[in-house]
Amino acid sequence: MLSRPKKILIVAPAWVGDAVLSQPLIQRLRTLDAATVIDVLAPPWTRAVYERMPGVGTVHDLPFAHGQLALRKRYALARALAPIGYTQSVVLPNSLKSVLIPFFAGIPLRTGYVGEARWGLLNDARKLDHAALPLMIERFAALAEQAGALPQKPLAPVALVVNPAARTATLARLGLSSTPKIAVLCPGAEFGPAKRWPVEYFGEIARRFDSDGWQVWLAGSAKDAVAANAILQASGGIGVNLCGKTTLAEAIDLISCATHVVSNDSGLMHVAAALDRPLTALYGSSSPAFTPPPSARARVVKFDIACSPCFKRDCPLGHFDCMRQLTPDTVWREVTIASP
Repeated sequence: MLSRPKKILIVAPAWVGDAVLSQPLIQRLRTLDAATVIDVLAPPWTRAVYERMPGVGTVHDLPFAHGQLALRKRYALARALAPIGYTQSVVLPNSLKSVLIPFFAGIPLRTGYVGEARWGLLNDARKLDHAALPLMIERFAALAEQAGALPQKPLAPVALVVNPAARTATLARLGLSSTPKIAVLCPGAEFGPAKRWPVEYFGEIARRFDSDGWQVWLAGSAKDAVAANAILQASGGIGVNLCGKTTLAEAIDLISCATHVVSNDSGLMHVAAALDRPLTALYGSSSPAFTPPPSARARVVKFDIACSPCFKRDCPLGHFDCMRQLTPDTVWREVTIASP
């Protein structure tokens, strides 16, 4: 008698960048058993990432805001998922609420790292060895292995799939051309201002691209539109502000057109890396030793200062030197090395 294939439900992270970094985990699970069905439970704002990942089946919406418990609604969603018959859930966030749906759904094997009073809710609880697994991408990938085992190296590559027809339609809708060379600037960073390079610096970089004959596109969510408008003002009107004018799926397709991407440490930075675009990644309050862009074509730029990384939303010392000392001249040198 043939056994039925495993069905695994991945409970996805809440951030776009972290969603990208979960791909090697999914690929490893597929390598271990090609017949395994892998579905994802994800917030709507990361859905497009998983829809562009090879090996992912159904993407279920997790319709809750950041920090929202909504216990009854979680229970109702869990009972709706229960008939699917998942054999395992891999829970990537470390919060208590993230494991409630797999528990309520009766998924027999619930894997994840110990954290926030999850004993009993997780029955395959792993203790994280921070020294052995310094990178988030490795921490996710290790959950595909038996408890105590390190992830298999090298990790599976991160690579999102582009929809050419949808890309052509988006270019037409926005009145954009995919030629000549395109610089995509990503001025946002969801976690807070301390991760964002100054808008006047982005404006200077936009001018330099323009003087070399490049198009300049400003990409991001609607929350980034104010910063993008400030960049346009600083650059003297150079660039097209696409912030808030595209879905994430459309942004993925448009970034695939980029000749070069300059981005803060953000979700779109990781998207650009997953699309294998030449990338200059700007780090201030966060650390490339934890969440570097997973691409050999990415060049990380960081100004070394004693208080960085602080991992704070705002500069706790008020000087913001980790980004202010990261000058346009420094960044432009990295751009010209990657895209001469």
